[in-house]
Amino acid sequence: MATTNDLKNGMVLKLDGGQLWSVVEFQHVKPGKGGAFVRTKLKHVLSGKVVDKTFNAGTKVETATVDRRSMQFSYKDGADYVFMDTSTYDQLPINPETVGDAANYLLEGQDCTVAIYEENPLFVEMPAAVELVIEYTEPGVQGDRSTGGTKPAKLETGYEIGVPLFITTGEKIKVDTRSGEYLGRVNS
Repeated sequence: MATTNDLKNGMVLKLDGGQLWSVVEFQHVKPGKGGAFVRTKLKHVLSGKVVDKTFNAGTKVETATVDRRSMQFSYKDGADYVFMDTSTYDQLPINPETVGDAANYLLEGQDCTVAIYEENPLFVEMPAAVELVIEYTEPGVQGDRSTGGTKPAKLETGYEIGVPLFITTGEKIKVDTRSGEYLGRVNS
């Protein structure tokens, strides 16, 4: 148990009959009249739904102990993604719904963080940016510069993103895993 005064970003709370909510942001408010309160933005751990919730200051909230383990993606087994705990070398199969959008950027040997609660994987957290090779994109045309538009490019994971017109097949680029945006070339 904790109080609303102890809230931190990333903390996981058990609310509404055991549902897990992650604190995205919080703000302590002390109005001129009346009692202080805490305004929060909470994200449902399983569905990803974001809600605003207000608590009175000092209200007791139940916290959930979520274990964040450093893991490495090993291989795909049928529909499941198999991750290896980098400290114990234990294999952990995770279903595609739990992996979610992280699957768009996963390569064998990719390091990521897996959040586990009561031995059940909750979600897979990728690094903010990953380096991937362009598997295919239309060839650039003379005169295409970085100020122009974008064109679709298929990454080595099979995911498609928009890249500047001057990018060619076989180049290694940096991609933002939160938004799927092109961040730049990687010099080898």
